[in-house]
Amino acid sequence: MFAVTGITGNVGGAVANSLLAAGRKVRAVVRDERKGEEWKRRGCEIAVADIHDAESLKKAFAGAEGVFVMAPPVFDPKPGFPEARSVAAAVRAALEAARPGRVVYLSTIGAQAIKESLLTQHTMIEKELKGTGVPITFLRPGWFMENFSWDVAPAGEKGVIPSFLYPLDKVFPMVATEDIGRVAAELLEEKWTGVRVVELEGPLRVSPNDVAATFSKLLGKPVRVELAPHEKWEEMFRAQGMTNPLPRVQMLVGFNEGWIDYESGAAGTRKGKVELETVLKKLFERK
Repeated sequence: MFAVTGITGNVGGAVANSLLAAGRKVRAVVRDERKGEEWKRRGCEIAVADIHDAESLKKAFAGAEGVFVMAPPVFDPKPGFPEARSVAAAVRAALEAARPGRVVYLSTIGAQAIKESLLTQHTMIEKELKGTGVPITFLRPGWFMENFSWDVAPAGEKGVIPSFLYPLDKVFPMVATEDIGRVAAELLEEKWTGVRVVELEGPLRVSPNDVAATFSKLLGKPVRVELAPHEKWEEMFRAQGMTNPLPRVQMLVGFNEGWIDYESGAAGTRKGKVELETVLKKLFERK
């Protein structure tokens, strides 16, 4: 049996779907039992737990052959990342008590970076989970292609999409959540000892210009990309309601300057199957 956290989201749902398709038993770990009803109908066992509560997580992980762990995204963390520290402490305590056969933790590209950014949350959690003594894989995917969901409306309405990534012709490592979930499920089926890192990106790297060109193809009309001025980032993010935008700003700087990258380099990454056009087409269909 495999316990899956974040199952109501894109990645966790993809992990569960892959495991179920392979005939594996799945325990859906949810905060609210009502949100697990769909998975229960599909034959999953339901465990109610909070990612910040070690005792509930221990029960959810108990007896599991493998566990998929992901922390809820925090885009506006408090200074010092107390949210990530709380997750790290709770998950470590739960894993040490439950002792599942193996663990896949959804981390991020650049988790090894020394400079602080929004992704430092995963750096902290990785460091804590290394000490559990349970076989663990840190799955480090690139930029989520689904992040372009924010650009669907402006692409269709104005024919212009903003970009915080630059230069506009620079290609960045990106990946679809479907690929992340599939690979995570594959990793859970494997056996290993100790700690390992698996870095994942899509079949091709993608530039902001590529994104605009793909939008143009899908819409049948011109779409161009416009650079969001760096000096206005903080102001823009605060206008969106953020109180601590610096980590997000630093993350974008890290991607643009290249210090947020894969530890093993492009040659050492696993490659996904889902292309950008497939993801953007699905995003349009959901609108």
